[in-house]
Amino acid sequence: MTPAAAATETIQASLREAAKLHGELSAAHVALIAKAGELMTQAMRAGHKVIWFGNGGSATQSQHMAGEFVGRFRKDRRPLPSISLTENMASLTAIGNDYAYEDVFSRQLEGLAQPGDVAIGLSTSGNSPNVVKALHKAKALGVATIGFTGGTGGKMAPLCDICLIAPSTATARIQELHLTIGHILCGLVEDGLGLTDARNTGSCQS
Repeated sequence: MTPAAAATETIQASLREAAKLHGELSAAHVALIAKAGELMTQAMRAGHKVIWFGNGGSATQSQHMAGEFVGRFRKDRRPLPSISLTENMASLTAIGNDYAYEDVFSRQLEGLAQPGDVAIGLSTSGNSPNVVKALHKAKALGVATIGFTGGTGGKMAPLCDICLIAPSTATARIQELHLTIGHILCGLVEDGLGLTDARNTGSCQS
């Protein structure tokens, strides 16, 4: 097989694997995504916020999702309260240095979270120590918990009110599905809150 043919096969195999994972989610998985969307909608309707956290690729996905809510997703609407605990490098490095890296999310939650908020932890393995510790802290604070993970769900699964487990053990495929689910949740919240698109209401536009 030529290098070009090998590359083509690798690309096609990856695309088939990703499409299969997305297209064959069970009805139970779909129901859990809908349940997570309703939980987030209820929290935001009551004036609470959604807090995201994770490591590595999951850290950037946390920031991405928080940005979709504070900025906009499908609709040009009011900003929605959402933050990522991976955004403040001073907090992350100070807590990691003065306490332990395992505490970088739980300590921030202790200072920022309030009962009624929703904490969303991302870990492809479900076993990231700092994510697991943060979910323990969220439960103690009376904060609802959602997990984005893969495989069997790991240590996170029993700590989450709703655990969205990607049915895969391949990190890249899990992260891709997490991104898709995050976008779906953004859309569900926008719809659930009945938010209108300012572009379609006759509002003045710049």
